Amino acid sequence: MGKRTGRPRGRPKGSLGKARVAFEEKLAAKAARVAKLTKGAFKGDAHDYLMSIYKDPKMAQTDRIDAAKAALAYEKPKLSAVQMSGNLGLTHEEQLEKLK
Repeated sequence: MGKRTGRPRGRPKGSLGKARVAFEEKLAAKAARVAKLTKGAFKGDAHDYLMSIYKDPKMAQTDRIDAAKAALAYEKPKLSAVQMSGNLGLTHEEQLEKLK
């Protein structure tokens, strides 16, 4: 190792390297280009878009039903089978007696 001078060596912790800064600049430029191309597009996510369709009374009934079907999986979780473990029908005292 070299002589200790009291000055830190290398890049400070948490700062970005040149490659990362260049990548983020390219990413920002691409995002700006996409935003320009999609001006006037829906600003929410896919679920918000589906909700806006099925809640709109001006839309055709078939379109509203299709949007509601697609959005249903995001709004209500599906039931799944689970294995139950436990002592059905035993009172607390009976369970304690069984453990003794």
